[in-house]
Amino acid sequence: MAQIGQVMSGVSLFSPEDVYLFREGNQARLYDKMGAHLITHDGIAGTYFAVWAPNAKSVSVIGNFNQWNDQAHPLSIRDDASGIWEGFIPGIGSGEVYKYHIVSQHNDYRTDKTDPFAFFSEVPPQTASVVWGLDYQWQDARWMRNRRKKNASGAPISIYEIHFGSWRKRHEEHNCSLTYREMASELIRYLKDMGYTHVEFLPLMEHPFYGSWGYQIIGYFAATSRYGTPQELMYLIDKLHENGFGVIFDWVPSHFVSDGHGLVYFDGTHLYEHADRRKGFHPDWKSYIFNYGRTEVRSFLISSALFWFDKYHIDGLRVDAVASMLYLDYSRNNGEWVPNRYGGRENIEAIDFLRRLNEVVYEKYPDVQMIAEESTAWPLVSRPTSDGGLGFGMKWNMGWMHDTLAYFSQDPLYRKHHHGELTFSMLYAFTENFMLPFSHDEVVHGKGSLVNKMPGDDWQKFANMRLLYGYMYGHPGKKLMFMGQEFGQRAEWNHEKELEWYVLEYAPHRDLQRWVRELNAFYKNEPALYENDFHHEGFQWIDCHDWQRSVLSFIRKPLSESPPILVVCNFTPVPHSGYTLRVPCGGYWKEMLNSDAKEYGGSGQGNLGGVESSVEPLPGGHYSLSITVPPLAAVFFKYQPKTSCE
Repeated sequence: MAQIGQVMSGVSLFSPEDVYLFREGNQARLYDKMGAHLITHDGIAGTYFAVWAPNAKSVSVIGNFNQWNDQAHPLSIRDDASGIWEGFIPGIGSGEVYKYHIVSQHNDYRTDKTDPFAFFSEVPPQTASVVWGLDYQWQDARWMRNRRKKNASGAPISIYEIHFGSWRKRHEEHNCSLTYREMASELIRYLKDMGYTHVEFLPLMEHPFYGSWGYQIIGYFAATSRYGTPQELMYLIDKLHENGFGVIFDWVPSHFVSDGHGLVYFDGTHLYEHADRRKGFHPDWKSYIFNYGRTEVRSFLISSALFWFDKYHIDGLRVDAVASMLYLDYSRNNGEWVPNRYGGRENIEAIDFLRRLNEVVYEKYPDVQMIAEESTAWPLVSRPTSDGGLGFGMKWNMGWMHDTLAYFSQDPLYRKHHHGELTFSMLYAFTENFMLPFSHDEVVHGKGSLVNKMPGDDWQKFANMRLLYGYMYGHPGKKLMFMGQEFGQRAEWNHEKELEWYVLEYAPHRDLQRWVRELNAFYKNEPALYENDFHHEGFQWIDCHDWQRSVLSFIRKPLSESPPILVVCNFTPVPHSGYTLRVPCGGYWKEMLNSDAKEYGGSGQGNLGGVESSVEPLPGGHYSLSITVPPLAAVFFKYQPKTSCE
């Protein structure tokens, strides 16, 4: 180890413009300035430290290198009223653990804090930050040049959502999660086999409590060390890109952990959070809410978002719990929240922050996606800020998910009385750029697994699952499925255990997995199912009124010259032969996929490869098509062009 020297003042990575932008709320790359940076100054190697603590009386760097002596390496505060403390310590190299010892100007408050801008941390439950560089030789130039078309609104997007620590375990080491490097080969092989286009990771930012699934973040610039180093995570992303898969990270700007070594009460004041608990503390998650009106905090959060695009080459951020940011009274009773300056419940500061966040991300990275998990009817979430929107690229369709699962939980005998729960989604389907999610939230906290939400005996449960996914892939909107749902895991998801891969020894689970594999392949190959997802021109009801038989039929239309796709769904176990539809094209409709086929575990009823529609058009320019509709099944037909379609 090099000899550790005394702090050298006068060394800075900040220019006056950097400080100005930081204080203004528009410094979007603070990670290049703040934190711990390995540099060489006057031929001397060491680490430059910078931390924002405007209400501190003193700040020093402590670690093993100085026996955690808070007097040994004091930082100096800049003389520009920025509140930034900085200094260069010769001899400190990669791998050194450290914290900041902060003495506040208020009440002699003293504390040891992890670095808010640390790139790496000790493996929890240890809490120190680690000096680390982010050098990596990326091999994904081809992906990065071409990813715009992979992430575009007119592209097929089928996302596999994964909790890193519980997807698979190393069997030779009981309950030990895969590393980033181990995940690369395992996950890529599986994604290729199943045909997904993207993978979304539950938060991989450092978090002290594993049971939070990553949603209680403490390190907004640090990949969790549980699974390896930053470079090993970069390797995983690099390999995913090399094999054609997009990567989406969950990101949580809505709240942060209450752990004392984190951001909370950072310099003896409520620096990152509101002082008033009615605005600054989240009652559901027992965590703290960022002060979005503070310009320096805005710089911090926007920098965090850009960091993952810049340093880790990710393709999208799914922003968690947006609704909790938009409403001041979210999960609060009367008297527990503070109205905005107009007396309303809208969080004006958070709205402004979200708009600015999306503007900056899309300005810097126009070929990525910002995705909102927003559970209310807030308007224009995925519309440009210039049109009064929040500026996201896509929004999770939580209403569709809730209505669909509520419908499927009904015994088929009673589904005719709930028909509107299926058709309602098309009244608003094009008001936002929607993604259809069956996420981790649907299989936790006593909700059970998806397959156990289905009514009937085992055959009917799996038939319903195949129907559910067929309906999902036919419905307008991008697709997201949480791990284990693709093969019908029986148990509710448990983050402490790996998925129930052993159930694939049994035919119903293998058959369901095969169906999802076929759906993904068909979906990616048929432009009608994805090109026009966000426009009403891409959808046409054939019959949405057959509530008595619980049958829906509709057409998906592409933007290109590709043929349309007819989707027919029967939500009861009663098959229908000679079922007549009025279709817009005369000629042959080829049966492309049928969830009731025997290879998927169905009863084998179908249309023998396809059906010819009537030659002469009916009044209104439609043609007649007589088909067999199998029980509890989704059937996809592709028009074979002979005559024109409407």
